[in-house]
Amino acid sequence: MLDDISVQQASKKWRISKRRIQKLCEENRIDGVIRFGRSWAIPKDTEKPVDARKQDEYGSIK
Repeated sequence: MLDDISVQQASKKWRISKRRIQKLCEENRIDGVIRFGRSWAIPKDTEKPVDARKQDEYGSIK
């Protein structure tokens, strides 16, 4: 557990919402993530997943 961070810690590190982190975990988009009951353990050295949502040429999400 020392090499893992919580959803809240990942949210601060990656500057995205806790709910978005939870969805990424549910969709297996974060490498090495493990579920413990209702919590997620995210490896500390894992990079932020790429946003797969479509964006236009100005960077706005469609």
